[in-house]
Amino acid sequence: MTIQSPMTTEFWLRGAVECVPPLLMPVAHALLQSQADLHQAVGTMSSEDLWQRPGSAASVGFHLRHIAGSLDRLFTYARGESLDSDQIAAISEETHSGIPPATAEDLLALVDGAIDAAMGILRSMPEGELLTPRAVGRAQLASNVLGLVFHAAEHTQRHTGQVIATSKIMRVAG
Repeated sequence: MTIQSPMTTEFWLRGAVECVPPLLMPVAHALLQSQADLHQAVGTMSSEDLWQRPGSAASVGFHLRHIAGSLDRLFTYARGESLDSDQIAAISEETHSGIPPATAEDLLALVDGAIDAAMGILRSMPEGELLTPRAVGRAQLASNVLGLVFHAAEHTQRHTGQVIATSKIMRVAG
């Protein structure tokens, strides 16, 4: 049996995250794992490579901006709030590289900020409110607090996987 050091052990096997309610631990673990995986996958990518779209796939830069923006939006709904005009405007900006193009450092800082904010919300979320109904989007679709934070975690993991795959393609192509 190989024993992994704490730095290579996946977050879900590292135990409790301080001050996170037990029922929200899988959400915290998924977000922290994504954060570590994103830094590993993207840390050395050039700005040019971040915004390439191999085979017309979404760029790594898009995925990073989308992760940050969707975390913000989903946790806004989880708090029982509506999106503000800045959050709505940011959606259409997720595909744009910016001038000059955003760097890996810029985009990872954006993701780190969104994950840090989400972790702060998780730490203050009473378990007794997890099944509180919440409405999502303009259509006011039915969900609840737990459904929203769970979706935030799995959505982040899904896009993290796409970042990992696309960054590997970019390394091979480069």
